[in-house]
Amino acid sequence: MKSKFIIFSSLIGYFLPSLVLAQLGDLSNLGLNEFSSNTNLGTNIALIETIVRIINILLGFLGVLVVVAIIYGGFKRMTSAGNEDQISSGNKIMGAGVVGLVIILAAYAITAFVINQLVEVTGYTR
Repeated sequence: MKSKFIIFSSLIGYFLPSLVLAQLGDLSNLGLNEFSSNTNLGTNIALIETIVRIINILLGFLGVLVVVAIIYGGFKRMTSAGNEDQISSGNKIMGAGVVGLVIILAAYAITAFVINQLVEVTGYTR
């Protein structure tokens, strides 16, 4: 009985993927055309532009996180009701947010400088 169960479960595990993909029909794409059109991969857009877009998206996301941290620190300080521990904790969070903002701005400046130098050296024109 145990061996029949093992054989049956093995057959289900073997044929289940074909049952799941039975409704697709054409398996050559699997949604990659939509992905490539949204991300501009596989197009004639230069690699440097793609790298710049990715870096700008990452730095923008980090900037949003810094703003959220500063707002959270301010909220924690405002709702402390005179508790010195919460006031100092809010101040630390806001200070860390400001330091993070300075780091992000410095990273953006360094990245912009490096990208501009690479574009200048390689002779790439947009």
